[in-house]
Amino acid sequence: MTDMKMDAASVKAGSIYWKRNLAISLIGSFTTIVAMTLLLPFLPLYVEELGVSDHAAIVQWSGIAYGATFLAAALVAPLWGRLGDIYGRKLMLVRASLGMTLAISLMGLAGNVWQLVALRLFVGLAGGYSSGSMVLVATQTPKDRSAWALGVLSSGIMAGNLVGPLLGGVLPPIIGIRGTFLAAGGMIFLAFLATTLLIKEEKSQARKQAAKASGGWKSIADKRPVIAMLATGMLLMLANMSIEPIITVYVAQIVPIATQVTMISGLVMSAAALGSILSASWLGRLADRIGHWSVIAGALAAAGLLLVPQAFVTSSWQLIILRFLMGAALGGLLPCIAAVIRHSVPDSAAGSILGLSVSSQYVGQVAGPVLGGFVGGHIGMRAVFLGTSVLLLAGAAYAWMVRPGTIDAGSRSAPGAAADQLDA
Repeated sequence: MTDMKMDAASVKAGSIYWKRNLAISLIGSFTTIVAMTLLLPFLPLYVEELGVSDHAAIVQWSGIAYGATFLAAALVAPLWGRLGDIYGRKLMLVRASLGMTLAISLMGLAGNVWQLVALRLFVGLAGGYSSGSMVLVATQTPKDRSAWALGVLSSGIMAGNLVGPLLGGVLPPIIGIRGTFLAAGGMIFLAFLATTLLIKEEKSQARKQAAKASGGWKSIADKRPVIAMLATGMLLMLANMSIEPIITVYVAQIVPIATQVTMISGLVMSAAALGSILSASWLGRLADRIGHWSVIAGALAAAGLLLVPQAFVTSSWQLIILRFLMGAALGGLLPCIAAVIRHSVPDSAAGSILGLSVSSQYVGQVAGPVLGGFVGGHIGMRAVFLGTSVLLLAGAAYAWMVRPGTIDAGSRSAPGAAADQLDA
């Protein structure tokens, strides 16, 4: 019992290496996300280079290759989280960075499209650096700084999603498509070395024993906050991605010059990401001060309301500004979701449940474009914005209703975190 109290106290205070761990996790997450997303601009060209000639088949294989990673990652994220609880979170980052180094480098040596798809699946199975770094930072950072630290990390991840496609458009003409994959593999190898040599994780034998005995989900006494966060994560990604399939078609209706449609569509898509990058750490700091649940409910409500005028814009600059503001509103959600889960479950189950949260987000990432494309094609594009608005407002109301009746919901919402309350 004494060991368990000491373990809880150390988690409450955070690791003495938490700032160093945050810095390396930030660099590693940014690097791996860049390497993961830089193939987007040239993926169809590479599929064609691998022997697929029919236009429809190129599009189909490109979609399969791109989606394979997310499908595999959604399936194994809870498993890697549980293994991290037992054997250490740093080990999961080392494993992910080494596996991604091998897989992405080998993509540059693929001989046919089947090998490319298999390697994309392997990236999803072996990867998960950014989600693993979320677990490490969440569990090693002092409680009163956790949402801010996770916000900084989220900003790095979203910045990687912006920079990756840009590099993917610049590098292939210079070093070739295969050379770009090898360069990306080398980039992740540097992240592997930094992770192995510089991250310091304070291990706990008591936590390891508790993780082996708990079975993850069964150890959570009050599951309502966790279920709410799983639903919120899925809703966040669904809201972000539901608009993606119709953006270009929607922009074409309000931009009079056809040659500008692609460029403006890119600006519209990037605006939301830029807003999230700029707001994530600030909203995380705000959540540490006023409570995670207040920020979650407020962010969902603000984003839901901002979707309504998007359905009735008459010019591209209006849509760009509204998407930027919506991205800024949603920017704090991922760090707040992770922080609430972190403080709503025992430390021995944190990795398992945060891994489950990642899986729920991938579900939203897959379901969003499917639903958005279906509604946009059969009902109308305005219905996508308005329908997503209703979902976000409902999610805000749900989060507000299920919030624990305390100021700092994240840290006091579960008996599993009771030991943490001793220092409150």
